[in-house]
Amino acid sequence: MSERKLNEKMTIGELVREYPKAVDVLFQFGMGCVGCPSAQAETIEEASLVHGLNLESLMKALNEQA
Repeated sequence: MSERKLNEKMTIGELVREYPKAVDVLFQFGMGCVGCPSAQAETIEEASLVHGLNLESLMKALNEQA
């Protein structure tokens, strides 16, 4: 596991570049548009709001994967 914890202010683009396996978690949460241009600039927090996801659950799963 990475020493650095992920945070909700990271963009989806940063997340995917730094932690490619995070894509699996995003897909599990129903975020299939990971590669779209607007998602690249959206923060994890913004994306969770758009998709109606529980941010705390998403961050927990992402940090466990990272």
